[in-house]
Amino acid sequence: MFERAILHLDVDSFFASVEVRRNIGLRNKPLVVSGNGVQSVVASCSFEARKWGIHSGMPLRMVRRMCPEAVIIQGDMEAYQRESGIIEEIIQGAVPICERAALDAFYADLTGMDKYFGCWRWSEELKQRIFKETHLPLSMGLAINKLVARIGTLEARPNGARLIEKGTERGFLSPLPVRKLPGVGDIISRKLNLMGIRQIGLLAALPPRLLEREFGKPGVQLWKKANAEDYSPVVPHLQQNTLQNEQVLDKEITDLAILKRHLVACLGILSKQLRERKCLCTKLRIKIRYADFNTFSKEKKIPPTCNDSTLEREAFGLLTLLYDRRQGIRLIGVQLAGLVSGSPQLDLFDQGTKNIHLLKTLDHIRSRFGDAALGTKEI
Repeated sequence: MFERAILHLDVDSFFASVEVRRNIGLRNKPLVVSGNGVQSVVASCSFEARKWGIHSGMPLRMVRRMCPEAVIIQGDMEAYQRESGIIEEIIQGAVPICERAALDAFYADLTGMDKYFGCWRWSEELKQRIFKETHLPLSMGLAINKLVARIGTLEARPNGARLIEKGTERGFLSPLPVRKLPGVGDIISRKLNLMGIRQIGLLAALPPRLLEREFGKPGVQLWKKANAEDYSPVVPHLQQNTLQNEQVLDKEITDLAILKRHLVACLGILSKQLRERKCLCTKLRIKIRYADFNTFSKEKKIPPTCNDSTLEREAFGLLTLLYDRRQGIRLIGVQLAGLVSGSPQLDLFDQGTKNIHLLKTLDHIRSRFGDAALGTKEI
């Protein structure tokens, strides 16, 4: 019996699965979902495409070279957001606490349900119900925390389920490659490999102080993950203290002005969400991912605000500091954190009546026609 039971659900190859459901002729084909530009990158791909070595973020020119038979189609983000909302509603109607971690990934806190239903049996029934109502394949993991449940889901793919019993978490993680841990990318993985650490079990056995010496404070977090330690709660959407938005770019961008336009698009979506929730943010974080998949971020505390102009000014300053390699960028993202209750009118008052009406109009357009309706403005 679980003292704490966390379920992780993830739709397999979400974008690709939605497209296959739309067009059954795409089933069992190496399908790639992307933009339609010549230098676009892969946003999602089917498992048949992955067998060729294709993965998210890969340039389409490389896809065509590796797999000439690949079927490449342009994605439909509005359709994917709609399907994500449907799945979230199903889960919310069945569990006490649900968190949408991404468009295709969800957590549910089932703690205490063992007394009545049995968490594992109930989880399997929920998985079957989602498939019955959406016809989208998904995998799931059930464990004592979010970290182990998420990795269990990854190991269960495709269309599988993995139960990690209480007390077996470290044994489950031990033989897996260190890359399976969230947050371990190319740089950390390469450094660990040079240290002779390739499996999570070896990482877990290292002294925490050694990892802190090599990686700083993140080294201690790395050790905790390797030892299956994660006490983060499942946070319902309305209680989340952060908002974030990312854009995968159709081609490698080196022009700072173009990057700023994409940043403005992300901020416009998030500032609208702030005003809808009657919140102000007090922390801003910018993330970029280079063409070699190395990811970097910078953040700063800011006066409470939900105003586009203020957020753009602060974000541009962070981006200028962050983008120092002059290498092509493939992804840009924004996170607003430290949310506090506050009147958007109070924040907007100093901006003048004209600006208040303008932002209300822009919010109305986004609500009616979608977040992409306004495009990006010139900087």
